[in-house]
Amino acid sequence: MDQFIRTGEAKRAGEARKLPVDSQTLWRDAPSPPPELAWHGDAAAIHFSGPGLAEMCRTMRKPAFVVRLPSGALGVGVAGALADPGQSPTLPLAGLVPAFYPEWLGCRSFAERHRTRFAYVVGEMAHGIASARMVEAAGKAGFLGFIGTAGLAPTKVEDMARGVKAALEPLGVAWGANLIHSPGDSGLEGALVDLYARLGVPCVSASAFMSITPAIVRAAALGLTRDSKGRARRARALFAKISRPETARLFLSPPPAEMLRALVATGQLTEGEAELASHLPLAEDVTVEADSGGHTDNRPLAVALPRVAALRDELALKFSYDRRTRIGAAGGLGTPAAVAAAFALGADYVLTGSVNQAAVESGLSPAARAMLANVDVADTAMAASADMFEMGVKVQVLKRGTMFAARANRLYDLYSRYDGLSELPLEARATLEKDIFQAPLEHIWDETRAFFAARAPAEIDRAEQDAKHQMALVFRWYLGNSIRWAIHGDPTRRVDYQIWCGPAMGAFNSWSAGSFLGDPEERTVEQIGKNLLEGAAAIQRAQAFRSMGVATGADCFQFSPRRLQ
Repeated sequence: MDQFIRTGEAKRAGEARKLPVDSQTLWRDAPSPPPELAWHGDAAAIHFSGPGLAEMCRTMRKPAFVVRLPSGALGVGVAGALADPGQSPTLPLAGLVPAFYPEWLGCRSFAERHRTRFAYVVGEMAHGIASARMVEAAGKAGFLGFIGTAGLAPTKVEDMARGVKAALEPLGVAWGANLIHSPGDSGLEGALVDLYARLGVPCVSASAFMSITPAIVRAAALGLTRDSKGRARRARALFAKISRPETARLFLSPPPAEMLRALVATGQLTEGEAELASHLPLAEDVTVEADSGGHTDNRPLAVALPRVAALRDELALKFSYDRRTRIGAAGGLGTPAAVAAAFALGADYVLTGSVNQAAVESGLSPAARAMLANVDVADTAMAASADMFEMGVKVQVLKRGTMFAARANRLYDLYSRYDGLSELPLEARATLEKDIFQAPLEHIWDETRAFFAARAPAEIDRAEQDAKHQMALVFRWYLGNSIRWAIHGDPTRRVDYQIWCGPAMGAFNSWSAGSFLGDPEERTVEQIGKNLLEGAAAIQRAQAFRSMGVATGADCFQFSPRRLQ
Protein backbone atom coordinates (compact mmCIF):
# COMPACT_ATOMS: atom_id res chain seq x y z
CA MET A 1 0.00 0.00 0.00
CA ASP A 2 1.27 3.41 -0.96
CA GLN A 3 0.97 6.60 1.01
CA PHE A 4 2.44 10.06 0.83
CA ILE A 5 5.52 10.63 2.96
CA ARG A 6 7.16 13.97 3.14
CA THR A 7 10.91 13.89 2.69
CA GLY A 8 13.16 16.57 4.12
CA GLU A 9 13.54 18.18 0.69
CA ALA A 10 9.83 18.02 -0.03
CA LYS A 11 9.04 19.62 3.33
CA ARG A 12 11.23 22.58 2.48
CA ALA A 13 9.59 22.91 -0.92
CA GLY A 14 6.12 22.46 0.49
CA GLU A 15 5.53 19.43 -1.75
CA ALA A 16 5.11 15.69 -1.22
CA ARG A 17 6.51 12.66 -2.99
CA LYS A 18 4.65 9.42 -3.38
CA LEU A 19 6.87 6.66 -2.03
CA PRO A 20 6.20 3.00 -1.31
CA VAL A 21 6.01 2.28 2.39
CA ASP A 22 6.68 -0.96 4.21
CA SER A 23 8.16 -1.94 7.55
CA GLN A 24 11.67 -1.25 6.24
CA THR A 25 11.00 2.24 4.91
CA LEU A 26 12.89 5.02 6.72
CA TRP A 27 12.65 8.79 6.48
CA ARG A 28 14.90 9.61 3.54
CA ASP A 29 16.48 12.67 5.14
CA ALA A 30 16.31 11.49 8.75
CA PRO A 31 19.51 12.34 10.64
CA SER A 32 21.78 9.55 11.73
CA PRO A 33 20.98 8.31 15.24
CA PRO A 34 23.30 9.58 17.97
CA PRO A 35 25.87 7.19 19.39
CA GLU A 36 24.30 4.91 21.99
CA LEU A 37 24.82 6.10 25.54
CA ALA A 38 26.42 3.70 27.94
CA TRP A 39 26.69 3.03 31.65
CA HIS A 40 30.01 2.35 33.34
CA GLY A 41 30.24 0.61 36.69
CA ASP A 42 30.09 -2.64 38.61
CA ALA A 43 27.57 -4.96 36.97
CA ALA A 44 26.87 -6.50 40.37
CA ALA A 45 25.17 -3.21 41.34
CA ILE A 46 22.52 -3.70 38.63
CA HIS A 47 19.30 -5.44 39.71
CA PHE A 48 16.99 -7.23 37.31
CA SER A 49 14.42 -8.76 39.67
CA GLY A 50 13.67 -9.75 43.22
CA PRO A 51 14.38 -7.79 46.41
CA GLY A 52 17.21 -5.84 44.80
CA LEU A 53 14.95 -4.37 42.11
CA ALA A 54 12.24 -3.67 44.69
CA GLU A 55 14.79 -1.77 46.78
CA MET A 56 15.69 0.35 43.73
CA CYS A 57 12.05 1.46 43.69
CA ARG A 58 12.27 2.56 47.31
CA THR A 59 15.59 4.33 46.77
CA MET A 60 13.77 7.10 44.93
CA ARG A 61 15.93 9.95 46.22
CA LYS A 62 18.81 8.87 43.96
CA PRO A 63 18.78 8.95 40.14
CA ALA A 64 18.66 5.46 38.64
CA PHE A 65 20.24 4.00 35.49
CA VAL A 66 18.26 1.56 33.38
CA VAL A 67 20.76 -0.64 31.51
CA ARG A 68 20.43 -3.45 28.98
CA LEU A 69 22.23 -6.78 28.97
CA PRO A 70 23.27 -8.43 25.69
CA SER A 71 20.32 -10.78 26.21
CA GLY A 72 18.00 -7.77 26.11
CA ALA A 73 17.05 -7.92 29.79
CA LEU A 74 16.70 -4.52 31.50
CA GLY A 75 18.07 -3.84 34.96
CA VAL A 76 18.29 -0.90 37.35
CA GLY A 77 21.05 0.54 39.50
CA VAL A 78 21.85 3.77 41.33
CA ALA A 79 25.64 3.39 41.29
CA GLY A 80 27.99 3.98 38.37
CA ALA A 81 28.11 6.78 35.83
CA LEU A 82 27.45 7.70 32.21
CA ALA A 83 30.27 6.65 29.93
CA ASP A 84 31.39 6.64 26.30
CA PRO A 85 30.42 3.49 24.40
CA GLY A 86 34.09 2.55 24.00
CA GLN A 87 34.85 2.73 27.71
CA SER A 88 35.15 -0.65 29.41
CA PRO A 89 33.40 -2.25 31.12
CA THR A 90 30.10 -0.72 30.01
CA LEU A 91 26.51 -1.69 29.35
CA PRO A 92 24.11 0.10 26.98
CA LEU A 93 21.98 2.70 28.77
CA ALA A 94 18.28 2.29 28.09
CA GLY A 95 17.16 5.22 30.21
CA LEU A 96 17.77 7.47 33.19
CA VAL A 97 15.15 7.94 35.92
CA PRO A 98 15.73 11.14 37.94
CA ALA A 99 15.57 11.35 41.70
CA PHE A 100 12.12 11.85 43.16
CA TYR A 101 10.82 12.99 46.55
CA PRO A 102 7.46 12.58 48.31
CA GLU A 103 7.40 16.37 48.56
CA TRP A 104 7.04 16.47 44.77
CA LEU A 105 3.79 14.51 44.67
CA GLY A 106 0.87 16.66 43.59
CA CYS A 107 0.91 20.32 42.62
CA ARG A 108 3.83 22.42 43.86
CA SER A 109 1.58 25.48 44.12
CA PHE A 110 -0.33 23.76 46.93
CA ALA A 111 2.71 23.78 49.21
CA GLU A 112 3.64 27.31 48.18
CA ARG A 113 0.17 28.69 48.84
CA HIS A 114 -0.48 26.87 52.09
CA ARG A 115 3.07 26.80 53.49
CA THR A 116 3.26 23.02 53.74
CA ARG A 117 6.00 20.53 52.98
CA PHE A 118 3.65 18.03 51.35
CA ALA A 119 0.48 18.22 49.23
CA TYR A 120 -1.32 16.37 51.99
CA VAL A 121 -4.34 17.35 54.09
CA VAL A 122 -5.55 15.90 57.38
CA GLY A 123 -9.30 16.23 57.05
CA GLU A 124 -11.81 17.84 59.39
CA MET A 125 -13.48 14.96 61.25
CA ALA A 126 -16.47 16.32 63.16
CA HIS A 127 -17.05 16.81 66.89
CA GLY A 128 -13.39 17.55 67.47
CA ILE A 129 -12.23 14.09 66.36
CA ALA A 130 -9.84 16.13 64.22
CA SER A 131 -8.64 17.69 67.44
CA ALA A 132 -6.45 20.69 68.11
CA ARG A 133 -3.69 18.25 69.02
CA MET A 134 -4.11 16.49 65.67
CA VAL A 135 -4.00 19.72 63.67
CA GLU A 136 -0.88 20.86 65.51
CA ALA A 137 0.82 17.51 64.83
CA ALA A 138 -0.19 17.70 61.18
CA GLY A 139 1.24 21.19 60.79
CA LYS A 140 4.53 20.27 62.42
CA ALA A 141 4.82 17.23 60.13
CA GLY A 142 4.48 19.41 57.02
CA PHE A 143 0.79 18.72 56.36
CA LEU A 144 -2.26 20.99 56.35
CA GLY A 145 -4.71 20.07 59.13
CA PHE A 146 -8.30 21.20 59.70
CA ILE A 147 -10.05 21.32 63.07
CA GLY A 148 -13.25 19.22 63.00
CA THR A 149 -15.72 21.84 64.23
CA ALA A 150 -19.03 20.29 63.10
CA GLY A 151 -21.24 19.62 66.09
CA LEU A 152 -19.25 21.89 68.41
CA ALA A 153 -20.44 25.13 70.01
CA PRO A 154 -18.73 28.29 68.74
CA THR A 155 -17.12 28.85 72.15
CA LYS A 156 -15.46 25.43 71.96
CA VAL A 157 -14.35 26.12 68.39
CA GLU A 158 -12.79 29.40 69.48
CA ASP A 159 -10.84 27.73 72.27
CA MET A 160 -9.48 25.10 69.87
CA ALA A 161 -8.66 27.63 67.17
CA ARG A 162 -6.81 29.91 69.57
CA GLY A 163 -4.73 26.99 70.78
CA VAL A 164 -3.76 25.89 67.28
CA LYS A 165 -3.03 29.46 66.23
CA ALA A 166 -0.68 29.94 69.17
CA ALA A 167 1.12 26.65 68.45
CA LEU A 168 1.57 26.92 64.68
CA GLU A 169 1.65 30.54 63.62
CA PRO A 170 5.04 31.25 65.27
CA LEU A 171 6.37 28.39 63.11
CA GLY A 172 4.94 29.93 59.94
CA VAL A 173 2.70 26.89 59.47
CA ALA A 174 -0.78 27.11 57.97
CA TRP A 175 -3.83 25.39 59.44
CA GLY A 176 -7.57 25.55 59.10
CA ALA A 177 -11.03 24.88 60.51
CA ASN A 178 -14.19 23.33 59.14
CA LEU A 179 -17.38 25.14 58.13
CA ILE A 180 -20.14 22.58 57.76
CA HIS A 181 -23.43 23.35 56.05
CA SER A 182 -26.10 23.81 58.73
CA PRO A 183 -29.48 24.03 56.96
CA GLY A 184 -31.30 23.90 60.30
CA ASP A 185 -29.22 26.67 61.86
CA SER A 186 -27.98 29.21 59.32
CA GLY A 187 -26.97 31.52 62.15
CA LEU A 188 -24.30 29.02 63.16
CA GLU A 189 -22.61 29.29 59.77
CA GLY A 190 -22.51 33.07 60.03
CA ALA A 191 -21.20 32.98 63.60
CA LEU A 192 -18.33 30.70 62.60
CA VAL A 193 -17.42 32.86 59.59
CA ASP A 194 -17.27 35.91 61.88
CA LEU A 195 -15.11 33.95 64.32
CA TYR A 196 -12.71 32.77 61.61
CA ALA A 197 -12.34 36.29 60.24
CA ARG A 198 -11.73 37.73 63.70
CA LEU A 199 -9.10 35.11 64.57
CA GLY A 200 -7.44 35.21 61.16
CA VAL A 201 -7.92 31.50 60.44
CA PRO A 202 -5.84 31.02 57.26
CA CYS A 203 -7.84 28.14 55.72
CA VAL A 204 -11.52 27.21 55.89
CA SER A 205 -12.90 23.93 54.57
CA ALA A 206 -16.57 23.93 53.58
CA SER A 207 -18.25 20.54 53.70
CA ALA A 208 -21.72 19.04 53.16
CA PHE A 209 -22.92 22.15 51.28
CA MET A 210 -25.66 21.41 48.78
CA SER A 211 -26.21 25.06 47.84
CA ILE A 212 -24.40 28.37 48.21
CA THR A 213 -25.25 30.34 51.34
CA PRO A 214 -24.41 33.94 52.28
CA ALA A 215 -22.09 32.67 55.00
CA ILE A 216 -19.91 30.66 52.61
CA VAL A 217 -19.69 33.63 50.23
CA ARG A 218 -18.54 35.83 53.11
CA ALA A 219 -15.97 33.21 54.13
CA ALA A 220 -14.41 33.48 50.69
CA ALA A 221 -14.81 37.21 50.07
CA LEU A 222 -14.08 38.89 53.41
CA GLY A 223 -10.72 40.63 53.28
CA LEU A 224 -10.22 40.41 49.51
CA THR A 225 -7.72 43.01 48.31
CA ARG A 226 -5.41 43.63 45.37
CA ASP A 227 -1.67 43.06 45.52
CA SER A 228 0.96 45.39 44.06
CA LYS A 229 0.40 43.86 40.61
CA GLY A 230 -3.35 44.35 40.73
CA ARG A 231 -4.21 40.69 41.25
CA ALA A 232 -6.82 39.65 43.78
CA ARG A 233 -5.38 38.48 47.08
CA ARG A 234 -7.49 36.40 49.46
CA ALA A 235 -7.39 36.86 53.21
CA ARG A 236 -8.00 33.12 53.67
CA ALA A 237 -8.09 30.06 51.47
CA LEU A 238 -11.50 28.46 51.03
CA PHE A 239 -11.52 24.71 50.42
CA ALA A 240 -14.72 22.95 49.34
CA LYS A 241 -15.31 19.25 49.84
CA ILE A 242 -17.72 17.92 47.22
CA SER A 243 -18.72 14.63 45.62
CA ARG A 244 -21.01 15.70 42.76
CA PRO A 245 -20.28 17.73 39.62
CA GLU A 246 -23.30 19.96 40.18
CA THR A 247 -21.99 20.92 43.62
CA ALA A 248 -18.47 21.35 42.28
CA ARG A 249 -19.85 23.79 39.70
CA LEU A 250 -21.11 26.05 42.49
CA PHE A 251 -17.67 26.33 44.06
CA LEU A 252 -15.78 26.56 40.76
CA SER A 253 -17.93 29.52 39.68
CA PRO A 254 -17.96 33.06 41.08
CA PRO A 255 -20.52 33.69 43.85
CA PRO A 256 -24.05 34.51 42.65
CA ALA A 257 -24.25 38.20 41.72
CA GLU A 258 -27.53 38.73 43.55
CA MET A 259 -26.05 37.30 46.75
CA LEU A 260 -23.03 39.61 46.49
CA ARG A 261 -25.33 42.61 46.04
CA ALA A 262 -27.40 41.60 49.05
CA LEU A 263 -24.31 41.22 51.22
CA VAL A 264 -23.10 44.67 50.19
CA ALA A 265 -26.53 46.17 50.85
CA THR A 266 -26.57 44.75 54.39
CA GLY A 267 -23.01 45.85 55.11
CA GLN A 268 -21.62 42.31 55.33
CA LEU A 269 -19.22 42.90 52.42
CA THR A 270 -17.68 46.03 50.98
CA GLU A 271 -18.23 46.95 47.35
CA GLY A 272 -14.55 46.30 46.71
CA GLU A 273 -14.70 42.80 48.20
CA ALA A 274 -17.82 41.97 46.20
CA GLU A 275 -16.29 43.27 42.95
CA LEU A 276 -13.17 41.16 43.38
CA ALA A 277 -15.18 38.09 44.41
CA SER A 278 -17.25 38.35 41.22
CA HIS A 279 -14.15 37.52 39.15
CA LEU A 280 -12.89 34.59 41.22
CA PRO A 281 -14.07 31.03 41.79
CA LEU A 282 -15.74 30.73 45.18
CA ALA A 283 -13.14 28.16 46.31
CA GLU A 284 -9.49 28.00 45.34
CA ASP A 285 -9.13 24.33 46.35
CA VAL A 286 -11.88 21.78 45.62
CA THR A 287 -11.61 18.35 47.23
CA VAL A 288 -13.37 15.53 45.38
CA GLU A 289 -14.60 13.15 48.06
CA ALA A 290 -15.11 9.61 46.82
CA ASP A 291 -16.34 6.67 48.92
CA SER A 292 -15.45 7.72 52.45
CA GLY A 293 -16.41 7.67 56.09
CA GLY A 294 -19.23 9.93 57.27
CA HIS A 295 -21.17 11.88 54.66
CA THR A 296 -20.51 10.28 51.29
CA ASP A 297 -22.12 9.60 47.93
CA ASN A 298 -20.01 6.43 47.60
CA ARG A 299 -18.62 7.63 44.26
CA PRO A 300 -15.49 5.92 42.82
CA LEU A 301 -12.58 8.35 42.72
CA ALA A 302 -11.49 7.26 39.24
CA VAL A 303 -14.84 8.50 37.91
CA ALA A 304 -15.43 11.57 40.05
CA LEU A 305 -12.04 13.29 40.01
CA PRO A 306 -11.46 13.45 36.23
CA ARG A 307 -15.04 14.68 35.79
CA VAL A 308 -14.56 17.55 38.24
CA ALA A 309 -11.13 18.38 36.82
CA ALA A 310 -12.64 18.69 33.34
CA LEU A 311 -15.40 20.91 34.76
CA ARG A 312 -12.74 23.07 36.41
CA ASP A 313 -11.02 23.61 33.06
CA GLU A 314 -14.32 24.35 31.32
CA LEU A 315 -15.30 27.00 33.85
CA ALA A 316 -11.82 28.53 33.91
CA LEU A 317 -12.21 29.29 30.21
CA LYS A 318 -15.76 30.52 30.63
CA PHE A 319 -14.89 32.99 33.40
CA SER A 320 -11.34 33.82 32.20
CA TYR A 321 -9.71 33.10 35.56
CA ASP A 322 -6.09 34.17 35.89
CA ARG A 323 -5.16 31.32 38.21
CA ARG A 324 -5.81 27.59 38.35
CA THR A 325 -8.14 26.07 40.94
CA ARG A 326 -6.54 23.02 42.52
CA ILE A 327 -8.48 19.74 42.60
CA GLY A 328 -7.76 17.37 45.48
CA ALA A 329 -8.71 13.77 46.17
CA ALA A 330 -10.29 12.23 49.26
CA GLY A 331 -12.01 8.99 50.15
CA GLY A 332 -10.54 5.51 50.11
CA LEU A 333 -6.97 6.72 50.68
CA GLY A 334 -5.68 4.23 53.23
CA THR A 335 -2.65 2.74 51.46
CA PRO A 336 0.30 4.02 49.44
CA ALA A 337 -1.19 2.42 46.33
CA ALA A 338 -4.43 4.36 46.78
CA VAL A 339 -2.55 7.63 47.32
CA ALA A 340 -0.35 6.96 44.28
CA ALA A 341 -3.47 6.24 42.22
CA ALA A 342 -5.02 9.55 43.30
CA PHE A 343 -1.96 11.48 42.18
CA ALA A 344 -1.86 9.47 38.95
CA LEU A 345 -5.43 10.62 38.28
CA GLY A 346 -4.16 14.20 38.44
CA ALA A 347 -4.97 15.14 42.04
CA ASP A 348 -3.17 18.29 43.11
CA TYR A 349 -3.28 17.13 46.73
CA VAL A 350 -4.76 14.31 48.79
CA LEU A 351 -6.89 14.39 51.94
CA THR A 352 -7.13 11.54 54.44
CA GLY A 353 -9.84 11.04 57.02
CA SER A 354 -10.76 7.60 58.34
CA VAL A 355 -7.14 6.53 58.94
CA ASN A 356 -6.45 9.59 61.08
CA GLN A 357 -9.26 8.69 63.47
CA ALA A 358 -7.08 5.78 64.52
CA ALA A 359 -4.18 8.10 65.37
CA VAL A 360 -3.25 8.76 68.99
CA GLU A 361 -3.98 12.48 68.45
CA SER A 362 -7.57 11.70 67.47
CA GLY A 363 -10.44 12.94 69.58
CA LEU A 364 -11.86 9.40 69.67
CA SER A 365 -11.58 7.39 72.86
CA PRO A 366 -8.99 4.59 73.14
CA ALA A 367 -11.86 2.09 73.12
CA ALA A 368 -13.17 3.41 69.80
CA ARG A 369 -9.68 3.55 68.30
CA ALA A 370 -9.14 -0.08 69.32
CA MET A 371 -12.31 -1.00 67.42
CA LEU A 372 -10.98 0.76 64.33
CA ALA A 373 -7.77 -1.27 64.54
CA ASN A 374 -9.78 -4.45 63.84
CA VAL A 375 -11.68 -3.16 60.81
CA ASP A 376 -11.49 -4.88 57.44
CA VAL A 377 -12.60 -3.44 54.11
CA ALA A 378 -16.14 -4.85 54.31
CA ASP A 379 -16.83 -3.81 57.91
CA THR A 380 -18.76 -0.61 57.18
CA ALA A 381 -22.41 0.25 56.57
CA MET A 382 -24.59 3.20 55.65
CA ALA A 383 -26.70 4.62 58.48
CA ALA A 384 -29.13 7.47 59.08
CA SER A 385 -27.40 10.80 59.67
CA ALA A 386 -27.93 12.82 62.83
CA ASP A 387 -27.61 16.28 61.29
CA MET A 388 -29.79 15.64 58.22
CA PHE A 389 -32.06 12.92 59.60
CA GLU A 390 -35.37 14.21 58.25
CA MET A 391 -33.89 14.51 54.74
CA GLY A 392 -32.98 10.83 54.69
CA VAL A 393 -29.26 11.52 54.37
CA LYS A 394 -26.97 8.66 55.35
CA VAL A 395 -23.40 8.42 56.59
CA GLN A 396 -20.89 5.58 56.31
CA VAL A 397 -20.00 4.12 59.70
CA LEU A 398 -18.26 1.21 61.36
CA LYS A 399 -20.37 -1.96 61.39
CA ARG A 400 -18.07 -4.44 63.13
CA GLY A 401 -18.47 -4.47 66.91
CA THR A 402 -21.36 -1.98 67.03
CA MET A 403 -25.10 -2.11 66.40
CA PHE A 404 -25.39 1.57 65.62
CA ALA A 405 -26.06 1.25 61.88
CA ALA A 406 -28.90 -1.24 62.31
CA ARG A 407 -30.48 0.75 65.12
CA ALA A 408 -30.14 4.13 63.35
CA ASN A 409 -31.76 2.75 60.22
CA ARG A 410 -34.55 1.25 62.32
CA LEU A 411 -35.27 4.71 63.73
CA TYR A 412 -35.43 6.24 60.27
CA ASP A 413 -37.76 3.46 59.10
CA LEU A 414 -40.15 4.22 61.97
CA TYR A 415 -39.90 7.95 61.29
CA SER A 416 -40.83 7.34 57.64
CA ARG A 417 -43.85 5.20 58.51
CA TYR A 418 -45.43 7.08 61.43
CA ASP A 419 -46.42 10.69 62.12
CA GLY A 420 -45.55 10.89 65.81
CA LEU A 421 -44.44 9.02 68.88
CA SER A 422 -48.03 8.39 69.90
CA GLU A 423 -48.63 6.44 66.70
CA LEU A 424 -45.79 3.97 67.25
CA PRO A 425 -46.98 0.39 67.81
CA LEU A 426 -46.67 -0.63 71.45
CA GLU A 427 -44.24 -3.44 70.63
CA ALA A 428 -41.97 -1.11 68.63
CA ARG A 429 -42.08 1.52 71.40
CA ALA A 430 -41.17 -1.04 74.03
CA THR A 431 -38.20 -2.24 71.97
CA LEU A 432 -36.96 1.33 71.51
CA GLU A 433 -37.17 2.11 75.21
CA LYS A 434 -35.49 -1.15 76.24
CA ASP A 435 -32.70 -1.56 73.67
CA ILE A 436 -31.96 1.77 72.04
CA PHE A 437 -32.90 4.62 74.40
CA GLN A 438 -32.73 2.60 77.64
CA ALA A 439 -35.29 4.99 79.10
CA PRO A 440 -38.96 5.96 78.56
CA LEU A 441 -39.43 8.14 75.49
CA GLU A 442 -40.99 10.82 77.71
CA HIS A 443 -37.69 11.14 79.58
CA ILE A 444 -35.79 11.35 76.31
CA TRP A 445 -38.09 14.14 75.15
CA ASP A 446 -37.47 16.05 78.39
CA GLU A 447 -33.72 15.86 77.79
CA THR A 448 -34.14 16.84 74.15
CA ARG A 449 -36.33 19.80 75.07
CA ALA A 450 -33.73 21.07 77.54
CA PHE A 451 -30.96 20.73 74.96
CA PHE A 452 -32.75 22.66 72.23
CA ALA A 453 -34.19 25.23 74.63
CA ALA A 454 -30.64 26.43 75.24
CA ARG A 455 -29.37 26.05 71.68
CA ALA A 456 -32.27 26.43 69.22
CA PRO A 457 -35.60 27.28 70.93
CA ALA A 458 -37.39 27.45 67.57
CA GLU A 459 -36.99 23.68 67.30
CA ILE A 460 -39.03 23.21 70.47
CA ASP A 461 -41.77 25.56 69.25
CA ARG A 462 -41.97 23.62 66.00
CA ALA A 463 -42.01 20.24 67.76
CA GLU A 464 -44.92 21.29 69.95
CA GLN A 465 -46.91 22.05 66.79
CA ASP A 466 -45.66 19.11 64.73
CA ALA A 467 -45.64 15.62 66.30
CA LYS A 468 -43.51 14.19 63.49
CA HIS A 469 -40.82 16.79 64.09
CA GLN A 470 -40.93 15.95 67.79
CA MET A 471 -40.34 12.32 66.90
CA ALA A 472 -37.40 13.32 64.69
CA LEU A 473 -35.79 15.28 67.54
CA VAL A 474 -36.20 12.36 69.93
CA PHE A 475 -34.68 9.94 67.45
CA ARG A 476 -31.83 12.36 66.83
CA TRP A 477 -31.09 12.18 70.57
CA TYR A 478 -29.78 8.66 69.99
CA LEU A 479 -27.94 9.53 66.78
CA GLY A 480 -26.21 12.52 68.36
CA ASN A 481 -25.32 10.82 71.63
CA SER A 482 -23.91 7.77 69.86
CA ILE A 483 -21.10 9.99 68.58
CA ARG A 484 -20.38 11.34 72.06
CA TRP A 485 -20.36 7.85 73.56
CA ALA A 486 -17.62 6.87 71.10
CA ILE A 487 -15.64 10.05 71.76
CA HIS A 488 -15.84 9.65 75.54
CA GLY A 489 -15.55 5.87 75.51
CA ASP A 490 -18.72 5.17 77.52
CA PRO A 491 -18.34 1.46 78.40
CA THR A 492 -22.08 0.99 78.92
CA ARG A 493 -22.81 2.10 75.36
CA ARG A 494 -20.05 0.33 73.43
CA VAL A 495 -22.49 -1.43 71.07
CA ASP A 496 -24.00 1.95 70.21
CA TYR A 497 -20.80 3.74 69.18
CA GLN A 498 -21.19 5.73 65.98
CA ILE A 499 -17.75 5.79 64.34
CA TRP A 500 -17.49 7.33 60.89
CA CYS A 501 -15.42 4.98 58.81
CA GLY A 502 -14.85 4.01 55.18
CA PRO A 503 -13.21 0.94 53.62
CA ALA A 504 -9.88 2.80 53.64
CA MET A 505 -9.56 1.96 57.35
CA GLY A 506 -9.66 -1.75 56.60
CA ALA A 507 -7.16 -1.35 53.78
CA PHE A 508 -4.85 0.56 56.12
CA ASN A 509 -5.07 -2.17 58.76
CA SER A 510 -4.22 -4.85 56.21
CA TRP A 511 -1.28 -2.85 54.84
CA SER A 512 0.15 -1.98 58.27
CA ALA A 513 -0.31 -5.44 59.82
CA GLY A 514 2.97 -6.79 61.16
CA SER A 515 4.66 -3.37 61.12
CA PHE A 516 5.01 -0.83 63.89
CA LEU A 517 1.86 0.91 62.59
CA GLY A 518 -0.07 -2.25 63.35
CA ASP A 519 0.03 -1.18 67.00
CA PRO A 520 -2.74 1.41 67.66
CA GLU A 521 -0.50 3.25 70.11
CA GLU A 522 2.16 3.76 67.42
CA ARG A 523 -0.24 5.38 64.98
CA THR A 524 0.53 9.07 64.84
CA VAL A 525 -0.69 11.54 62.25
CA GLU A 526 2.90 12.13 61.18
CA GLN A 527 3.85 8.48 60.71
CA ILE A 528 0.57 7.63 58.97
CA GLY A 529 0.90 10.49 56.50
CA LYS A 530 4.60 10.20 55.81
CA ASN A 531 4.40 6.46 55.23
CA LEU A 532 1.49 6.88 52.81
CA LEU A 533 3.43 9.52 50.88
CA GLU A 534 6.77 7.68 50.97
CA GLY A 535 5.06 4.54 49.70
CA ALA A 536 3.23 6.47 46.98
CA ALA A 537 6.54 7.95 45.78
CA ALA A 538 8.11 4.48 45.70
CA ILE A 539 5.18 3.21 43.63
CA GLN A 540 5.57 6.10 41.21
CA ARG A 541 9.25 5.17 40.87
CA ALA A 542 8.28 1.54 40.15
CA GLN A 543 5.83 2.73 37.51
CA ALA A 544 8.60 4.79 35.87
CA PHE A 545 10.77 1.67 35.62
CA ARG A 546 7.88 -0.34 34.24
CA SER A 547 7.18 2.29 31.57
CA MET A 548 10.78 1.86 30.36
CA GLY A 549 10.35 -1.87 29.97
CA VAL A 550 11.85 -3.12 33.25
CA ALA A 551 10.21 -6.35 34.41
CA THR A 552 8.85 -4.97 37.69
CA GLY A 553 7.18 -7.61 39.85
CA ALA A 554 4.44 -7.17 42.43
CA ASP A 555 7.02 -6.61 45.16
CA CYS A 556 8.14 -3.41 43.41
CA PHE A 557 4.72 -1.91 44.09
CA GLN A 558 4.69 -2.81 47.78
CA PHE A 559 5.94 -0.62 50.60
CA SER A 560 6.08 -1.66 54.24
CA PRO A 561 5.68 1.04 56.90
CA ARG A 562 8.86 2.27 58.57
CA ARG A 563 9.65 5.03 61.03
CA LEU A 564 10.22 8.20 59.00
CA GLN A 565 11.57 11.63 59.87
